[in-house]
Amino acid sequence: MILSDEDWVALAISLKVAVVASAASLPFGIAVAWLLARKSFPGKSVLNGLVHLPLILPPVVTGYILLILFGRKGVIGSVLDQVFGIVLSFRWTGAALAAAVMGFPLMVRAIRLSIESLDRGLESAASTLGASRFDVFRTVTLPLIMPGIITGTILAFAKAMGEFGATITFVSAIPGETKTLAAAIYGYTQVPGGDAGAMRLTLISVVVSLAALLASELLARRVQVRTEGRDA
Repeated sequence: MILSDEDWVALAISLKVAVVASAASLPFGIAVAWLLARKSFPGKSVLNGLVHLPLILPPVVTGYILLILFGRKGVIGSVLDQVFGIVLSFRWTGAALAAAVMGFPLMVRAIRLSIESLDRGLESAASTLGASRFDVFRTVTLPLIMPGIITGTILAFAKAMGEFGATITFVSAIPGETKTLAAAIYGYTQVPGGDAGAMRLTLISVVVSLAALLASELLARRVQVRTEGRDA
């Protein structure tokens, strides 16, 4: 399987976007998952709905909302541009933002389930021994929910690798800047004789996504085994 220079660039952009999207959203994913799992507060249902909204909205709608908010003339984008000189629309960083938004519900869901299944008696025991709330979270909660964190991060990464609708609406498909694998595949399907190129990149996408999912399963099992070994 021979990839053209343009294909390699699209693959590199997709990997960069997916890594940045999943890494940047991870702290927020842990915080939101913890709030939804542990806290009761006014507007909790609204927050839960907003987090999962990208799963049910058409991706193009999500991309358009991002364009309205983070475009150069958007509510937030204009401030970022004028005050900090940060431009997200039609940049690979904007593609990372779109990918992060689309993968965020999957990340939060996985981490939240892990937190909800945690035996809170272990945290209480650590508290009775004099550990602060932060120390309890750092030394007890975080290691025990690590399989969920790994699973959520990898799921968000895999989602980011295949993201198309929100990305192309928000940042278009600029070669060398925002043209990801998904956009390149779509481009191949729109030209005569592009079937071979589309199939080639489709296979690459499938391999990368499957590898990510398998890696998450293996890492989660390994972390769980180590955690159970320490507790034994």
